[in-house]
Amino acid sequence: MCKGLAALPHSCLERAKEIKIKLGTLLQKPDPAADLVIPYNEKPEKPAKTQKPSPEEALQWRDSLDKLLQSSYGLASFKSFLKSEFSEENLEFWMACEDFKKTKSAAKMVEKAKKIYEEFIQTEAPKEVNIDHFTKDITVRNLVEPSPSSFDVAQKRVHALMEKDSLPRFVRSEFYQEFMK
Repeated sequence: MCKGLAALPHSCLERAKEIKIKLGTLLQKPDPAADLVIPYNEKPEKPAKTQKPSPEEALQWRDSLDKLLQSSYGLASFKSFLKSEFSEENLEFWMACEDFKKTKSAAKMVEKAKKIYEEFIQTEAPKEVNIDHFTKDITVRNLVEPSPSSFDVAQKRVHALMEKDSLPRFVRSEFYQEFMK
């Protein structure tokens, strides 16, 4: 049974976060149909590589999260795996940071920084990532004047978490084992 907050084992925290996400989803109001219309000027996502990667390429993912994230097929499979575990917020945050770094317009940068902060960083955010207070404080200070590196410290922490925790689980999963056949 889960005891005091400081003594919560990792699995209890994961379970609590999973419950929070599920409740948050249930409590959300349905979006009006107008919000579902995609403006024509948005760039479509690049389609995932249609050819399944070779077992040799997939084998490299086991030892390198970066190689996995650089492969469109690997990234899509990793994302599907994390969604199946209700733990995709770290990857979504990492991807949002990568997109943020490519932003040229200062106004767009401020807008995206605010959105990333509200979605992933602030306390009780809908997809709050698990970062320590020190990292959160640095990130908040960096957002006073957003720059492409504003989220670097937090992104590196989340990358390390995925490398240490999510990647080994993915490698043991059926999602990954499919590539080894």
